[in-house]
Formats: sequence, structure tokens, C-alpha cells
Amino acid sequence: MSVFPHARYLLGAHEPHQCVADDGVEVAFAGRSNSGKSSAINAIVQRHGLARTSKAPGQTQLINFFALDLAGRRLVDLPGYGFAKVPRPLQNHWKSLLEAYFGRRESLAGLFIIIDVRRGIGDQDRQMYQFAASRGRAVHWLLTKADKVSNQEGLAALRATRKEFADSATAQLFSATAKTGVDEARKVLKAMLASGQKKPADSVLAAGSD
Repeated sequence: MSVFPHARYLLGAHEPHQCVADDGVEVAFAGRSNSGKSSAINAIVQRHGLARTSKAPGQTQLINFFALDLAGRRLVDLPGYGFAKVPRPLQNHWKSLLEAYFGRRESLAGLFIIIDVRRGIGDQDRQMYQFAASRGRAVHWLLTKADKVSNQEGLAALRATRKEFADSATAQLFSATAKTGVDEARKVLKAMLASGQKKPADSVLAAGSD
């Protein structure tokens, strides 16, 4: 049984004003096209088909919002990036949409960045990291498709990621196919959601202490 039995699709936003109300708490998932983002979401939430998977890169073209429960906790599937065949105007639109999302979204508690372990971290991945880090949001690197490389190669990639980002982000190996790291990733998701739920109360206390 899913740990989020009430998980469901809410809506897809093509423009910033189409996003769901900026309340509650949410965790976003970002990654290059064909990095395994949708498969990772489905495995972590334990809901097959919640996020649509496709062999064709660039399937996610909207900011897709999913309710995780009845308490206002959400998961956000961001548009995949780095796919050369997407028309330039659409690429530019996605960039401005993501900039607006990260710049304004107060309910965002953290970001998972999905990386195909065979490809490594690219410039656009680091840009996503900067978007979240500049807002003080937690970042977790999910090195997917770990079943496609040897243990030695996977661990080398993990060590390199942890060394580069040291105390500023966490990282792990993951495989939706082999179920590697699914429990660990789920714990990170729950921790991010819990940290976000504390923010409104902290804000009230801070305001009352002035």
C-alpha cells in the first residue's frame, strides 16, 4: 500500500498564475529530460502511473502539481530540461516559468534534482541547484539508474557529488527498477515536507517577538 494513499494529480501550470494556491508545503522534482524523474516520483510515492513516464524525452511540459495527502502537502513535477529538439521559444518559456516558480514560491520546502548517474551533473542541473539554494531551500541529488553502472562507478559518482556540494546538499544513489535507495529517498521527502510545515509557526513566533 502506498505511503501516500491520497496522492492525486491536481493540475498543470503553463504560466505562473496558473499554479495552485501558494499555501501548505511542497517539494519539487527537477531533472534533465529522460533522467528518470517520473519513474523516481512513482517509486518514492508508491503510486504507479502518478507521474507519466515516456521513452520520448521532454514529456513533462508543464509544472505539474500533485496532492500527497489531505493536509496540504504536495509534490511538484517540474518540466524536464536539456532536450535539444524542444523548440527554442518553448525552452525560453520553461526557463522563465522555472525562474518565476523558484523566485516566488513560499510553500516550496525543498528540491530533488534527478541526475542520470551515467551522465553526471551538468550546467543546467547546477542552475536548478542555484535556484533553490538562493532561496534557502534544501536540495537532494538523486543519482538515478544506478542499476546501469557497476557498484564502483556508482559509488565514485556519489562521492564526487557529495564532495562538490559538501554541507550544502545531500545525495544518494537510486534505481526505480531495482528499488535501490527508494526508502532513503522517501525519508528525505518526508523530512523536507516536515521542515516546510514548521515555517508558518516559526513565522508567527518571530512576528510576535518584535
